[in-house]
Amino acid sequence: MVTKKHNEGEISAGSTKAVQSICAPTDYIDTCEKSLSDADTTDPKELIKAAFEFTEKNIGDVIKNSPLFKEAASDDSTKQALAICQEVLDTAIDDLKRSFDKVGEFDASKANEYLEDLKTWLSAVITNHETCIDAFENTTGDTGEKMKKRAANCQADVQQRPCHGIQYVINLYVVADGERCQPEASLRGKADLFISKKQRSLLALQPNAVVAQDGSGQFKTISAAIASVPQKNNQMFVIHVKAGVYKESVEIPKKVNKIVLIGDGPLKTRITGRKNYAEGVKTFHTATVAVNADEFMAKDIGIENTAGPLGHQAVALRVSGDRAIFHNVHIDGYQDTLYAHTYRQYYRDCSISGTIDFIFGDAQALFQNCKFVVRKPGPNQACMVTAQGRVERHSLGATVIQNGDFVAEPALLQASPPVKVYLGRPWKMLSRTIIMQSNIGGFVAPEGWSVWQGTFALDTLYYAEYQNRGPGSDQKSRVAWKGIQHFSPQMAESWTGAKIYHGDEWIRNSGVPYVPTMMKV
Repeated sequence: MVTKKHNEGEISAGSTKAVQSICAPTDYIDTCEKSLSDADTTDPKELIKAAFEFTEKNIGDVIKNSPLFKEAASDDSTKQALAICQEVLDTAIDDLKRSFDKVGEFDASKANEYLEDLKTWLSAVITNHETCIDAFENTTGDTGEKMKKRAANCQADVQQRPCHGIQYVINLYVVADGERCQPEASLRGKADLFISKKQRSLLALQPNAVVAQDGSGQFKTISAAIASVPQKNNQMFVIHVKAGVYKESVEIPKKVNKIVLIGDGPLKTRITGRKNYAEGVKTFHTATVAVNADEFMAKDIGIENTAGPLGHQAVALRVSGDRAIFHNVHIDGYQDTLYAHTYRQYYRDCSISGTIDFIFGDAQALFQNCKFVVRKPGPNQACMVTAQGRVERHSLGATVIQNGDFVAEPALLQASPPVKVYLGRPWKMLSRTIIMQSNIGGFVAPEGWSVWQGTFALDTLYYAEYQNRGPGSDQKSRVAWKGIQHFSPQMAESWTGAKIYHGDEWIRNSGVPYVPTMMKV
């Protein structure tokens, strides 16, 4: 008995030491240590399991209450908000589960790949909590307030719990392996473009389904073609959408992965919708095309929300799936055109048009060789190209624009009085946007960036301009907020594709043009 007590004491002491070591790099050390204090083990995987299970239970408790609140909700806006909460919190739980599965199958030889996935998915958990809270903006009545408070409390707890201090997850591997994983060498080479020899051009792929309005394909609508894709699909499923204007709301359901949409050109194959906030639809559900699955690709296609400036928030494309790629896609709208919501996203040779916050969200979004077309807004409105939404300092969200072209439609240039145009504004406290090696037209205001409201986020945002050109790129009169960055060449290099994603094979193997380093412009 004495020996057993002695062993128990050793385990307890060892457990305390392990917990302290794991929690040391987090932002909420006390909360972290309290969360793991009952886990009487020194096994890092058991400790992380305890943290994941606790957080999953908290999120699950919010979801369990949703049906009750939904029945009690007296107005449509609150009902919509509850539906959005249910959707994004379900996704958060899925991300927790796949994160824990990743921990269970950890392979030290693939450490960087594993950590990249973990950080991405855990960042998305935090973003989805914020999305739930945002859904209740402007709702009325007691039910909405109760649910908003409950979700906000859960979010605060999630951010303080160790499994969502993303550094905590990294530190678990430090404890488990005895040393920190070394980052992979940056992907440098003589060739600017990574075009996989193992994959055929997307244009040469044999389609699994053809959509044509004239009946010459298997389907007349894109939605019908998507419905034919097997659940939990794990093979590339190519859908050729022939020329035409398709007036439909298209959703790529969660777990229906690896869908490729190929049109006949962004001006010939168009998907249009007009759902908008002004007519009572929550921003999250206004998207003409909503991508909720992983490894989605679109090429040579146009996506538009036609609600116009009077529709207020009206999303053309929302991307809520991991490792999404868009090549030669036109994304057109006015306010909130592109909702780059979560996870890893890559845009190449695309055109995005809009007025207010027309690229927003908290994805790891890289735009290469894209055009940003600023349109004429409604009366007394200014235009902001970006509104990045990062809320947690360890999360990976950022909007990075490389070799972009900022242009204005003629109607905006002819507007009287002139319209103020800004590169962006901080939607959330830790908003992060980098614009480099891009052409910026002279219509952009000399101060460059706009406030959101008062002094909100001006000290905590992260905005940078580097090696830009054009009459609007002069930084002499730019705002001098604390959060404005002044890049060195090394800092700029850290925001190139190979450094943003680390494991960028999903882009290189796609056949889509891609530059992993600084460009030669």
